[in-house]
Amino acid sequence: MSLEPIPNTKSSTSGTRSAQRHRSTKETTISISVEIDGEGTGEIATGLPFFDHMLDQLARHSGMNLVIHATGDLAVDGHHTIEDVGILLGETFREALGDKAGVRRFASGLFPLDEALIEVALDLSGRPFVAYEVPFGEVLPLGDPPFNPEMAEHFVQSFAESAAMTLHVTRKAGRNTHHVIEATFKGLARCIRDAVRIEGTAVPSTKGTLSA
Repeated sequence: MSLEPIPNTKSSTSGTRSAQRHRSTKETTISISVEIDGEGTGEIATGLPFFDHMLDQLARHSGMNLVIHATGDLAVDGHHTIEDVGILLGETFREALGDKAGVRRFASGLFPLDEALIEVALDLSGRPFVAYEVPFGEVLPLGDPPFNPEMAEHFVQSFAESAAMTLHVTRKAGRNTHHVIEATFKGLARCIRDAVRIEGTAVPSTKGTLSA
């Protein structure tokens, strides 16, 4: 797949919270755009079908419009692609949020998918911290090319740290690996949807800022 580089831009006019970024290394080439106040649409292509499916869930349930195009060294494995998408998506999301004036800031909830139950708590704090307690039983690769389920944690951590958020994710129940990961992405998405909601005009912090 040939990528057209997305210029690094930000727009906050007329209430639009959006940003676009492009990143190229020896291992990956990635272009991402984020529109926070969207319709939940996703244009996703990373070369990893299961990862694409999870990113589409992130777009759909967060209400954000996401465009994510990535090529990487999948002949080695999916590690670099997943990690770098997480990093750039977090950076782009953070840029799109701007100074976070008026945002709800906090969100949490319990998110079921059949037998799986995931708890997510999120704070757009400007202080990157991730506590991820989502153990698996037998780890089976998902999709073709395969997505290593252990990389779900790496994506979440890379995204949250680059977005400068505080995030706690805990598996309360679940045996099916697909269900556990999908509930994690859906829970993260729904918490993002709640946390970015505009409820006022002031930055919700006694310090007057939510920057790192």
